[in-house]
Amino acid sequence: MVKHQPLQVYERQLCLSCITGIYGCRWKRYQRSHDDTTKWELLWSLILLFTFSLLLVWFYFWWEAHNDYNEFNWFLYNRSGEWSDGTVPILATTAAGFTYIAFLMVLALCHIALGQQLNLHWLHKIGVATALLTTIIGVISVNQTWGQEWDVIPISLQATGPFLHIGALAAVTALSWIVAGQVARSEKTMFQVVVMLLYLTVLLGLYVVPLYITSPCIMDRNSLKQRPNVIGHQGAPMLAPENTLWSFQRALQMNVTGFEADVTISEDGVPFLMHDHTLQRTTDVQKVFPDRVTIDASYFNWTDLQHLNAGQWFLKGDPFWTVHMLSPHEKDLITNQSVCSLEQLLKLASYHNTTVVFRLRRPPPEHPCHYSWINDTLQAVQQSGIPQSLVMWTPNEGRAMVKQLAPGLIQTSLEKLSPKSLDQSGISRLLLRYNQASTQEIRDFSQSNVSLTLYTVNEPWLYSVLWCSGVSAVSSEAPQILNKVPYPVWLMRPDEYCLMWVSADLISFAVVVGIFIFQNYHMIRYRMSGMRSYNPEQIMLSAAVRRSSRDLNVMKEKLIFSGKTLKPRRGRMCFTLGCFVAFLFSCVLGS
Repeated sequence: MVKHQPLQVYERQLCLSCITGIYGCRWKRYQRSHDDTTKWELLWSLILLFTFSLLLVWFYFWWEAHNDYNEFNWFLYNRSGEWSDGTVPILATTAAGFTYIAFLMVLALCHIALGQQLNLHWLHKIGVATALLTTIIGVISVNQTWGQEWDVIPISLQATGPFLHIGALAAVTALSWIVAGQVARSEKTMFQVVVMLLYLTVLLGLYVVPLYITSPCIMDRNSLKQRPNVIGHQGAPMLAPENTLWSFQRALQMNVTGFEADVTISEDGVPFLMHDHTLQRTTDVQKVFPDRVTIDASYFNWTDLQHLNAGQWFLKGDPFWTVHMLSPHEKDLITNQSVCSLEQLLKLASYHNTTVVFRLRRPPPEHPCHYSWINDTLQAVQQSGIPQSLVMWTPNEGRAMVKQLAPGLIQTSLEKLSPKSLDQSGISRLLLRYNQASTQEIRDFSQSNVSLTLYTVNEPWLYSVLWCSGVSAVSSEAPQILNKVPYPVWLMRPDEYCLMWVSADLISFAVVVGIFIFQNYHMIRYRMSGMRSYNPEQIMLSAAVRRSSRDLNVMKEKLIFSGKTLKPRRGRMCFTLGCFVAFLFSCVLGS
């Protein structure tokens, strides 16, 4: 009697089926292949890697640029004439694209780890190409319209560099499992050498990169200067309509030490607060004066300006997504806000003993006050009754005359000069954008007679970096956020940081060596076991698929196995592993 028994028992591998199915739409067993990846598919793998790297930088840029979202929206408003939060679609598409590309990268690494052939499906190729082109277009657009914002990357690295290093080191250490597996399974010495050199180069670079990471927050805690003063830029524009009295009153509730505003001269010589050149965005001029919507704000007289509502736009547009947090009483106050004059702001500041810095915009040449704008502003300062020691004067035009008429004003410059030059010119304050002063320049100003104020600082990480640098004051649109930062986000002594990165390097070194030893030991045992450990899943069920020479050699080793064929392979593995360990150890000692 003949008993029929199955020659092979195939186990279902759902995980492998999902990996190959999602990545290359190869759901069935016979569609999988252990052949070498074709050059065309290898090119697409490199494109996928480049797209992932570019999207990673792009995503990091927009994450850190959160400090300047309002500035970006204002740039868009100047181009389109309509106010909208342009960061929302950018962030949504960036997050979606990065998640998609990162998922494909994980699947590709899984293919490499399992020894599967890379074969990206054509739909994914379209998706990768779309993500790459979209990101490149976005980078070019930002470079042309908002090029100064790229400075946020090196500045933010001062806050995130030490932690990004730990994350990158952990990721590259984890990749050693795949690298060790590829080296152990490879039959080609050249391939082993190239892969090992590339991996060691990246790993060694990460081991020594902390030597080049600098941050003002790596300092002795006893050297930390006092908390920088916070100046409310346009008041508290995230909680109330910008440049209104209620906005500045809200800023006072957030413990600001000063106000910053933009000042325009009306047609009848009254300085008033207005950031834009027109009244379209922040008032209801389209409703009250529909035929004067696009006219420069300075061509309105003060009587006409008083008829405009400067608060309803805030409740309607909700530019900072904060209206839902306001109480009914606050909404009523906002609804009744009107255009604020400079004199009203100065009286409020005088009552609370708060400094005021304002940017004065000169009217157009055809304006009645084109030549008297300095005198009109000085007159408003004198009529308010505010002590001159609380007013920071910024215009360079007529500065000598202003010093004679109002010698008590704090002379402030918007032009970057050396502390010595400013001191010789009788200027005691300097107001700059935060990317215009390096850490060393901030420290030089802190040791001089000139106080430095940087704008616009809205994020705790940026406030912490500038605090550690020694800046004396910052101008912020989010005083309610900075008010909750009583201490830098993080602060480390140099010896603590050195201990942290050396420990991370040693742990990474030990893990990598352990993984390589384990992978080589596992491969040796696998070859010694012969057919007993043979996985039936590796049999190609399709006779039409041509098996590579590597697979044929593996099959021969499994079917015809002897000690003579093992010794050269085993010796080569041990030699490669020994060289790897010696090289890594020497690199760590050298660093």
